[in-house]
Amino acid sequence: MPKKPAIVMCPQCGKEVVWCDDSRYRPFCSERCKLIDLGQWATESYRIPLSEGGMEEDEPHHQA
Repeated sequence: MPKKPAIVMCPQCGKEVVWCDDSRYRPFCSERCKLIDLGQWATESYRIPLSEGGMEEDEPHHQA
């Protein structure tokens, strides 16, 4: 019996996407959603949060 392909949600719009070789833009549902996501990365809309101490890793740590 063939294995059933996984169904994932498009990270941009939430539409269901079949995860298989025929899904050209997976995990996105379309080229539009893929390009919207790429644009968000390019404009730095996505950011990695600072560490718990609130300082960047490259910043020197001063001790009092």
